[in-house]
Amino acid sequence: MSRFIYTVLLLSLMIITGCAVEDPSFVDLETDTIISPTIIAPSSTTKPTNTKTFTPTETTAPTLTPSPTLSFTPTKTATITLTPTVTETPLPPTGVLKVARAHCRYGPGAAYLHEYGLLEGIPVEILGRTDRGDWLYVLPLYFETACWIKADLLEISGDIFDVEPYYGVLPFSDIYLPPYVISVTRSGNEVTVSWSNVRMTEDKYRGYLIEAWLCQDGELVFTPVNIDGFITTFIDEYGCNEPSHARIYSAEKHGYSLWRRIPWPAYEPTPKAIP
Repeated sequence: MSRFIYTVLLLSLMIITGCAVEDPSFVDLETDTIISPTIIAPSSTTKPTNTKTFTPTETTAPTLTPSPTLSFTPTKTATITLTPTVTETPLPPTGVLKVARAHCRYGPGAAYLHEYGLLEGIPVEILGRTDRGDWLYVLPLYFETACWIKADLLEISGDIFDVEPYYGVLPFSDIYLPPYVISVTRSGNEVTVSWSNVRMTEDKYRGYLIEAWLCQDGELVFTPVNIDGFITTFIDEYGCNEPSHARIYSAEKHGYSLWRRIPWPAYEPTPKAIP
């Protein structure tokens, strides 16, 4: 009982005085011995000890070797001066009408319709020619359209063969149809052609135009003819590399109809008699 009282008194005294017990010991009630509790400090978690210490090695930055600078020393290059070659372009041939009056026509030949008339002394520019150069396609001064004139009616300056051969388009008229070819016969070098009559008014009638390509002296020659009638004969020889051929138109004062092909007979030389 005395122990119990002693303990109560001790605790009461501590509460009254508000003293903190610095030593948190307690009395063993069996032995009256004050036992100080053994304070076990918590052991820190043992960290693994590195057996090898890595000392960061200082990495040496690569030394940049400057690239050699190419120095270009310009050398004097000889300058070649090209001398321009002057190519002389031949002037187009020209002509002056040397007769008092002349027809300028729609085609290269007297067979074609009259386009307009020219007076002596008028200058012309030569634009084209026939293969042989006997008719020239010219543009007269002050005229808007070109026409055909016979070469020997002009006083010519220059070479007419500097211009190319030319064959233009005839003025077209749809008033009349072309004639029908009735017959074509050959007798040696002679070819005879006949055709039907196309009824035209007297005012408009200008006959019939035949454009033929005929073999003469081994060469195919352009031969236009105007016929006031219904039959004509051509001379067509043997010996050309190209076949002869022809076509026919109806002609009226404003122009020409469509053309119709003439079925041209081939030349068949007469076989020599065997002696």
